[in-house]
Amino acid sequence: MGKVEIRPVKTHRELEQFILFPWKIYARDPYWVPPLISERKAFFDPARNPFFRHAEVQLFLALKDGELAGTISAHINYIHNDFHQEKAGFFGFFESIEDFDVAQKLLDTACQWVAERGMEVIRGPMNFSTNEECGLLVEGFDSRPVVMMTYNSRYYVDFIERAGFTKAMDLYAYILKAEDFKNNAENLPGKVFKAAEAALGHPKVKIRNLNLKDFDREVERGWKVYNSAWSRNWGFVPLTKEEFEHIAYGLKAFLDPDLVFVAEVDGEPVGLSVTLPDLNIPLHKMNGRLFPLGWLKFLWYRRKIDTARFFMMGVVEGYRTMGIDAVFYLETARALLRKGYKYCEASWILENNTMMNRIIQRLGGRVYKLYRIYEKSLA
Repeated sequence: MGKVEIRPVKTHRELEQFILFPWKIYARDPYWVPPLISERKAFFDPARNPFFRHAEVQLFLALKDGELAGTISAHINYIHNDFHQEKAGFFGFFESIEDFDVAQKLLDTACQWVAERGMEVIRGPMNFSTNEECGLLVEGFDSRPVVMMTYNSRYYVDFIERAGFTKAMDLYAYILKAEDFKNNAENLPGKVFKAAEAALGHPKVKIRNLNLKDFDREVERGWKVYNSAWSRNWGFVPLTKEEFEHIAYGLKAFLDPDLVFVAEVDGEPVGLSVTLPDLNIPLHKMNGRLFPLGWLKFLWYRRKIDTARFFMMGVVEGYRTMGIDAVFYLETARALLRKGYKYCEASWILENNTMMNRIIQRLGGRVYKLYRIYEKSLA
């Protein structure tokens, strides 16, 4: 069996081991996309990541016979618990060699850590919340993940379920192909055009692209729309202004204004749609490093991006019958096709978001990857 030891991460060296461990698990996996090591270091730095200001976080390493064998985070997001009025803890960054004893001890440690702090349920994987990467891939292991989506070994599904976790919620990833529309957005369903025309014909409605020259104010507007439009979604966690700015400025260099739309009614922002170029295509070639050749690889392979991720789309309640969402779908499709994109992933969509699932299906999307959030009672 071998001896398994779980250690809390305390030193910079241990944090580096934590960050680099996935390279051991996925060394021969053609679909895994290495994260940027510098970005991961910043993400886990309490001085640079605003998440730590309203959360408790502990990272753990697993060692088997003295060799690094797994990682996990245990954390409590107090904004989540205040918003949902519950006592929930979370686990994330779960990685393990193919050894159930290692996986079980990691998961048990996370459960114990949050239970000791009064939590009654634990959910995950969350890295660290639904506002970042989350969910375990349970179907669709035959292709790379797109930008800001998770990836994991197949055996993790069995390990987590054997450890007593059950499904809390499934998240769908849809794929849409340009060829299905004959590379012409005018082939979208007629209902989309009708609803979009109604919105665009309304004298108080304005749909525009992101203005990068006014980015500070655009972020302010986006933050207000996000925390309002998404507030009724399962697992939603309001973002502090600092967190939203942190995420937005992290994405700024990679945003394409042609793929970001803002809806305003009487000059007030009421809707937001963001589609991202799939940066995982160049990242896949960089092995986590910007230097010495990472930037050159990024610039070269960025030109080969043919896939986008329909990352977020929301309209503030009270404005959802005006057809604003239809304008977002139509204009996004037009922009993607004009720019030569061949594929678009719409992700992730909650399984219980009936309206959104129905719309994406009508647009021709099919579920090609399935992600799952698990939970376990600690009471």
